[in-house]
Amino acid sequence: MLSTKLNIVPSWRFYRDDGELLDPVLFVLLAGLRETGKLTHAASEANISYRHAWNLLNRAEAFFGMALVEMRRGHGTRLSPLGEKLLWADQRVRARLGPQIDSMASELNHQLQQLLSGAHPVLRLHASHGYAVSMLPEFPGDLDLRYCSSIEALEALRRDECDLASFHVPGDAELAEEVMAFYRPWLVSQELAVIRFVTRRQGLMLRREDAERVRGMSDLTRSDVRFINRNERSGTRMLFDLLRHRHQIAGAELHGAQHEEFTHTAVAAYIAAGMADAGFGVEAAAARFGLGFVPLATEHYLLICHRDRLAQDNLQALIAYMSSQEFLAGVNALDGYAPDHCGDITTFEALLAENVSALE
Repeated sequence: MLSTKLNIVPSWRFYRDDGELLDPVLFVLLAGLRETGKLTHAASEANISYRHAWNLLNRAEAFFGMALVEMRRGHGTRLSPLGEKLLWADQRVRARLGPQIDSMASELNHQLQQLLSGAHPVLRLHASHGYAVSMLPEFPGDLDLRYCSSIEALEALRRDECDLASFHVPGDAELAEEVMAFYRPWLVSQELAVIRFVTRRQGLMLRREDAERVRGMSDLTRSDVRFINRNERSGTRMLFDLLRHRHQIAGAELHGAQHEEFTHTAVAAYIAAGMADAGFGVEAAAARFGLGFVPLATEHYLLICHRDRLAQDNLQALIAYMSSQEFLAGVNALDGYAPDHCGDITTFEALLAENVSALE
């Protein structure tokens, strides 16, 4: 049995025709410099010596023909425009590829586990990417977590290709009914159980200097506001489009909305890099990149399964982990997230009725 789970981490390789190669630790060094402005601290975070850090920056300057940092007497060191571009490129690549890489790592761990220990029960979860669901593989069992769109997760559940699928429903009763109307074809003719998990806030992400310029949905139509969209099949995109329709905003009125990213983190990284002014996603993603946030909706992030699977030992173990103090503390530490009766079993009808009663 594997004593630890394997992780896959993407890495840049910069090399020239003459074979000159830059050490990938450069990005760790740049991130530390951006955060602290001190090369000594950045070198320590990169686990390299101060001398090695200087040599690396000098080599990078010779490699690119342009400095990556700017020295300010009495004010430490800051990244040059090239240094900023490189760092944000790294952040965007990690944000964009992260869910796919995590899914590949989960698949690899599952295959190695079978090889080392033989066939044994594996709990299969297909879910849209999120910060709370990403903590579930820490439960004391074997969880094969694959990231995909909400529709893909529901299709996998219907084809019995997974034991659990994620599903998110707005707390707003009217929006929830519209979401359920869309997804109902994937839910009918199945005896499904709904496992409560977390709530999360969704809204507009923007750089803090744009707080006066973008205060709500109506400001997204301004000619000087560039918008970055989520992918069309995602549940977050559906929620945003419903809010857009409620505010009578046509998609064509959003400048840049033809560009899409596949995760909340990727949207936040895109904005933080200065490539867009606003996007829609969870508050935790905005906080991770130091962005401002305008809350617009709260939604229930749920897990659903076929009712006859509830008796499985590994599913019961996951439910117990979801209600543990360790897991609940982790959820509470996420900006905009809150436990939502974690592990309680309910139905869509009961949840929708709860949304309605909350308005009364």
